[in-house]
Parts: sequence; C-alpha cells; structure tokens
Amino acid sequence: MLFDYPSVTAESVGAAVEAAIDRGEGLIEEILSVRGPRTFANTLRPFEEVARLGAVAYGRGPFLGQVATDEAVRTAAREGEERLEKWGLDLITRRDLYRAIRDYSGTDDARTLTGEPARALDHALRDFRMAGHELSEDDRSRVRELLTRLVSCQVAFSAALAEYEDHLEVTAADLEGMPDPYVARLAPGESEGSYRITMAYPDVIPFMENSPRRDLRQALAHKFGNRARDANTPVLEEALAIRARLASIFGAGSWAHHSMVKKMARRPEAVTDFYGSILGRLTEAGLRERSAMERLLEAGGDALPVQPWDRAYCHTEQMKRDYGVDPLEVAAYFPLERVIEGMFEITQRVFGLTYRQVDAPVWHEEVLAYRITDTASSELVAHFYMDLHPRDGKFGHAAAFPLAPGGLDGEGGHHRPVCAMVANLTRPTPDAPALLLHDEVITLFHEFGHILHMSLSQAEMARFSGARTEWDFVEAPSQIMENWCWIPDVLRTFARHHATGEPIPPDLVSRLADARNLNVALFNLRQVMLGQIDMDLHTTLEPVDLDAVLRSRARTGLLPHHEGTFMLSSFGHLLGGYDAGYYGYLWAEVFGQDMFSRFADEGVLSTEVGMAYRRKVLEPGGTMDAIDLLRDFLGREPRSDAFFRKLGLEG
Repeated sequence: MLFDYPSVTAESVGAAVEAAIDRGEGLIEEILSVRGPRTFANTLRPFEEVARLGAVAYGRGPFLGQVATDEAVRTAAREGEERLEKWGLDLITRRDLYRAIRDYSGTDDARTLTGEPARALDHALRDFRMAGHELSEDDRSRVRELLTRLVSCQVAFSAALAEYEDHLEVTAADLEGMPDPYVARLAPGESEGSYRITMAYPDVIPFMENSPRRDLRQALAHKFGNRARDANTPVLEEALAIRARLASIFGAGSWAHHSMVKKMARRPEAVTDFYGSILGRLTEAGLRERSAMERLLEAGGDALPVQPWDRAYCHTEQMKRDYGVDPLEVAAYFPLERVIEGMFEITQRVFGLTYRQVDAPVWHEEVLAYRITDTASSELVAHFYMDLHPRDGKFGHAAAFPLAPGGLDGEGGHHRPVCAMVANLTRPTPDAPALLLHDEVITLFHEFGHILHMSLSQAEMARFSGARTEWDFVEAPSQIMENWCWIPDVLRTFARHHATGEPIPPDLVSRLADARNLNVALFNLRQVMLGQIDMDLHTTLEPVDLDAVLRSRARTGLLPHHEGTFMLSSFGHLLGGYDAGYYGYLWAEVFGQDMFSRFADEGVLSTEVGMAYRRKVLEPGGTMDAIDLLRDFLGREPRSDAFFRKLGLEG
C-alpha cells in the first residue's frame, strides 16, 4: 500500500517523525539492555532496523519539503528533515551505542558473519569512527556540535534555493524569434502585454538557447547566476568553515581527505590525477570549439570574447547551421507521454521489466505513480512516482529521491523500494502537449537510471539498498541510460510527431546523432571546472576567497567569469551530498561508458547484456564495492577507452 500523501498536514509531519524516532529509540534501548551474549539478532539487526525506520520516515514527511504545494507543509517537512538528521547524528555519536556495536564486533558470532551482515558491521564501525569515537571526550563533543550545525546549514541552503523567486520582465518585442509555444507558457508580467521569464529551467533554457537578444541573455544569466545569493552565501561560508574545523579535529589534511575515504577515489590526489589525464585532450578540443563560436559571433556583428551567456545560443545556431537540426523542431517529436512510453518499452525489453500506472494518493495532481514488476515472474519489483513540471516552492533541478528502502525489516518482513523522480520539464499548453527538448529527454532517461538503481535493489539491509553505494559511482547507472537517447534506431521506436503521429524522419534523427559531440569538450570542461571549484573549497583548512576561486577556475572552462554573479549560492550539490564529490559525474561517466560498451558490442537492446547488467550492477546496490561490481559485469578491469570514444577524443 502506497503512502497517503494528501493526508499530510503541517502538524502531522512532525508527529510522524517523532513517532518514528520513538520506535527507533525503543530499539536502541533494547540493544543497550542486552544482558547475555551479543548476537547479530539482538544487536546488529535492530541497529540496522533503526536506520530503515529513519529512511521510511523521510519518505513519508520530510521529502515533502521538496515538492509540497502548501508552504506550511514544506516548512514543517524541512523542520522534520532537520529533526530526523540530527537524531541520526545523536545516535552515531552516542558512546553507549558505539560500545555495544564494538563489543559485538569482538564476539565469535560477529566473526562468523559473511556477506551483507559482515559488510554492515564494517560500515557501522567506520561510521562510528568518522563520528569521532576514537577522539577525546572534548573533541567528540565538538564534532557532535559541528555536525549538528552542518545539518542546519544543509537544510537552510536547500530551502532558500527552492523558495527563491525572481524573474526577468520582457515585452512581446523582446521575445521576437522565440517560438509561439514558449511564449504561450510564460506568465504575464506586471505591465500590460509583458511577460515574466522565471528562474525555472523551462523558462530559462529555451531563452538562452534561442534568443538573438544578447543583452537580454546577459540580463537573464545575471539573475540566474545570483539565485539565493543573499541568503545562501553566509550559509555556504559557515558550512565550509565547519567542514574545515571538523577535518582539523580529525587530523585530516582537509575535509576532502576526511570524507573521501567512503568514495571510490579515496583521496583528493586521485581526483587531481584523473583530471590531469583528461584535461589536455579536452582543452585542445575546447579551444577549437571556442574559436568556432567566436567566428559565429563575429559573423553576426557581436563583440568578442564569447561570454557565458553566449554558449547555449551559439550551440543552437551551430546545430541549425552545421547539422540542420533545430532543437524546437526536434521537440515536436518528443511529446512527454510518448517519451515515457518509449523509455518503458526500452527498459522492459532490455531489463525484463513491466510497468503499470496505478491510482495512488499523490502530493500533487500532476504526479504519476507506477508499479514495476519482473516480466518473467510477475513479482513486484518497486513503486515509483514521477513529478515532472515546475511549481512555486518545488525543488528546482532534477533528481531521484528514495522514499523507502527495499529489504528486510526487523521482524523479517520483506519490503520493496519506493522512490520518486522530481524534475522541471516543459509543461503542456492549452494547444499542445508537453514537448520535450532533446536535452530534456536525456534528463528524463538520466533520472530514470537512478530510479532503476533504487528500484531493482535486492539488498536485504536498508543501508545497501539501491543507490546507497560509493557516492562517486552513483551517477554511472544514470549516465549509462543517456546513451539510448542518441541511437537513431532506438529513437525511431518512440519519437513520434505530436500532431501527426509520424515517426521522426531518418535523416533528422541521423543529423541529431551526428551533432552529439558538438561542443562536447566545452561542456565537459565546465564539469571539470565545477569539480575543481568543489575541490578548491574542500582541500584546505583555511578560509577561502570564494570569488577568487570562481574567477581562477573560469580559465578551465575557457570562458570568462560572469562578473557580478555568484553561482555558488545556487550550487546545490555543495550542501546536497556532493561535497568533495562533484568530480563523481565525470568519474562515474568513465565507468558508465565502459559498461555501455558491452551493449555497443553485443547489441544496444540486448536482453542478455541487459539482464547481466541488472543482476551484476543494479541489484547488488551497495552490498559490494563498486569496483567489484564493474569487474564482474565487464569481465575485466575498467578502462577509459569508451569514455574518450564517446567524446570523439580517442587516441
């Protein structure tokens, strides 16, 4: 039975969180009151059940801080999230609980553990160490205070970004050259005949890609680059100071050195080496791409250099001129409903899954709920939701949220995962369905990769369910899904014109595929730049001049820094779990492309390869190290050849 979201009120959120905490505290007391020998059943199993209860509680209340339409519910949900996170910190910093788990680890019973239970014990002890249990009493107390404050920073940063509102007011004349469906979607402005371009992606991105008005692109980019600046700058500065202080207490060289022990890379020097291995080829290609943009601007009478607000526009103009591809023309073949159907058809064939929309109590009328079953056995795999369009106060990016983990509960009952895809895709209009840009199709497939990772988990313990693997591997299952958005034969199975039902023409889809690597180096240099900024902020114990970091690292991206903007105030990854981890997008893409090379070699819709990927990569979740999952699926050590081949930079 899926949760009854419409029944949630601002008052009930806090009560539900407290009820979950009370149940968890009861289990903790049972662990601490054990008088005989400690066993898996009386110590580690209930400890893991506490974590499962917290995860379920998040999905039934605090999650609504990201999506609820009622501001009071969003506020209460964020308070509930903060309460739940701080309770989790209370547990992991409790000395008596640490001693109970440590004492159990020294028993004969613990020494006989294998598989998930053994791994869970190792991870629990690691988490206790990282919470300060090998430090002095004073330092441990300080760590607890700092971690508690860091939770408050994370919740405040996310809330300020979600609630932030701004817009660029434009006239009908300012929108000349923009397609009618785009104009029809815009909200009216304050003066008669004017329009508001909000900070929502479906407003911002098409304008930046298509408007010939360079001055207005700059003005919109200025507003977009300053989202939540006043509220979030001091929050970010405090969070960075807290992390540096924590690293110092632990005797680590930096926050990155302290926190990355749980990631594949293990240390920041490995990230520096990784970037060093790709920057040469990317920069050489990026300079050529920038030169092509310069020629395009000069031909139109615009002054150099290429500015950040020119990149998307130049890219679109090059698509039209050099490949005969108009992104808005292509969007006519990607009505949202058909794209979802196509995505389901592909993954049904490749991964042996069946999808059925279900009537469920959802948090907004636009939300869709689905049931996934295994095609061969008809057994339930998972439930998931899709919440795909922008709203005031809603999470403003695209992400997948785990709402309930799969696996066993403390009584031995088996649960299947529940998760949600939250995105901000183009809305329908009164005259047309939601027509997705190809980039939005890629976003949908990317996030669905996370949904599959969360849904297909066969882990028995909540801590290993779904995407609870090393954080710099978690993007691999999402990035592998993007490949199906570029294969002409695959696209033609579902891309249909919204008005005529005709499949996308072969020549158009071929030209779209040919344009895949247009400006790919500049795009990936920007990813490196963001990863370097993240590392610059987290590889020092000293205060950082944030503006200086932005200006300095702009050189990596080969475009000037946009003076007067402060993108760090809306860089949600920095306080959303990707601290000293943004490099993971490119790091994981190396693995994602390497895994997809099996599909490329053996059949892009191969059920045999798909089922091997499902069984060996998705279903284990975090029950094995990611490198071992890769070796098992690939039958060899991972390589970067496919990554460079995808970028057109092999050799």
